Amino acid sequence: MAVEEDFVFVSSAEGNKEYPGKLTGYVFFTCIVAACGGLLFGYDIGISGGVTAMTPFLQKFFPTVYRQQIGAESANQYCKFNSATLTLFTSSLYLAALQASIGASSVSNKFGRKFTMFCGGLVFLVGAALNGFAMNTTMLIIGRMLLGVGVGFANQSVPLYLSEMAPYKYRGALNSFFQLMITVGIFVANVLNYYTAKMENGEGWRVSLGLAAVPAIIMTVGAIFLPDTPNSIIDRNKPGEAKKLLQRIRGTVNIDEEFNNLVAASTESKKYEGQWITLMQRRYRPHLVMSILIPFFQQFTGINVVMFYGPVLFKSIGFGESASLMSDVITGMVNIVVTFAAINVVDKEGRRFLFLQGGCQMFIFQMLVGILIWIKYGVDGIGTIPIGYAHLVVTCICLFVAGFAWSWGLLGWLVPSEIYPLEIRSAAQSITVVVNMFFRFVIAQLFLSMLCTMKFGLFFFFVGFVAIMTLFVYFFVPETKGIPIEEMSQVWKDHWYWGRFMTPDVELEGKRKTLQDFELLDKNKDM
Repeated sequence: MAVEEDFVFVSSAEGNKEYPGKLTGYVFFTCIVAACGGLLFGYDIGISGGVTAMTPFLQKFFPTVYRQQIGAESANQYCKFNSATLTLFTSSLYLAALQASIGASSVSNKFGRKFTMFCGGLVFLVGAALNGFAMNTTMLIIGRMLLGVGVGFANQSVPLYLSEMAPYKYRGALNSFFQLMITVGIFVANVLNYYTAKMENGEGWRVSLGLAAVPAIIMTVGAIFLPDTPNSIIDRNKPGEAKKLLQRIRGTVNIDEEFNNLVAASTESKKYEGQWITLMQRRYRPHLVMSILIPFFQQFTGINVVMFYGPVLFKSIGFGESASLMSDVITGMVNIVVTFAAINVVDKEGRRFLFLQGGCQMFIFQMLVGILIWIKYGVDGIGTIPIGYAHLVVTCICLFVAGFAWSWGLLGWLVPSEIYPLEIRSAAQSITVVVNMFFRFVIAQLFLSMLCTMKFGLFFFFVGFVAIMTLFVYFFVPETKGIPIEEMSQVWKDHWYWGRFMTPDVELEGKRKTLQDFELLDKNKDM
């Protein structure tokens, strides 16, 4: 039977299925354009910390913080910027992104990944305009929340788009372009902050905030010309269109095996009442746990203390305004270079190697940062840092950032986007974004208060989480490199712990039913 031939399993050297096809220039270009959605997120992370360290910005919107910074209270370096309103400026975006990502799941299912990206870019553009022309704190916060809606839509759709478009042998590298674009956005924002802070008219913060429109335009316009993914097109009952696209992006007409498996996965997914209910079933327990713990741990590495509060952090430990912004530029550059290097090895060395190596590196150098600040400031937080000592602190922070970029930065978005079967994919990705944004909000809102209260101990607090998450990866995260996205369930069945939650008989029955459906269609065509 032709149908049976479509479902023959061809073993590779690693025991996984191999699909024909290659990395075409067309799919590479579409993935690069889609990955530009990461610029929205990265630019915002980088821009907010620099802007909140600019004196004119503080004088206009947060005068109390400005007076605190230059007054007698500033003798305690740990508490110079402690303000709930100031942190709300940063954290409001993540609260909005959290809520938006839930709605983005339904939009992605009904209208496709590219439409979701388009909507995200458009809303982000409006938010950038409001921030650039902000006249009061209310206008500033509303603009930030609109930016958050754009980020929520982009983070829900872009990783899924990349994982579904990429050939499975190159999925890790192509999906990692999303994280690369995040790091590029952070770096560009850091450089802009350094120069706009020097503008004599004191309006540099407007330029920094307003230029968020550039990545928004790139994503909005790019989404217009992108194709949707074959998975999404099939799920919306357009198999003919999906087959033609699959042939184009794989560079071969011999795509029947992959196409049939995509159709089978879509058919299977429609048997369930809804993605959210399905996700709660026992056999999806591994996916549910990963959708929660991976983004949770990513936020508790402490990386966002450096990324969106970098200049504030550096000023708090004795750097001047210009020096703090330049130090932020340096860490941003390290982030880009290491992320780019990791893209070249993620499909060779695998996900677990990067997770474990990066975890050990983060543990060592974040511990050193805490010790160095402890030695210099102690509990009272009084003193200044000599230039040589400051360079040592920045070096340790850069090596910590490198460890994150190499591991949790890259894989925190890649691994969740590639492990979910189609029947729960949008819902599970939304949970990943919700958890990510919720704990970004928590860290952003509480960091300055925690620094004031816990002092140097804050770094040891995050070091403890880095140790826990590294052990979690060692025992509970399986290797997923080189496995077609529609065949990912096998890694859970073979795992020493997660295998107990899988129900092979139910899945096998679903496969049999799908084969029977195709056989019936085949017979009807012959008649």
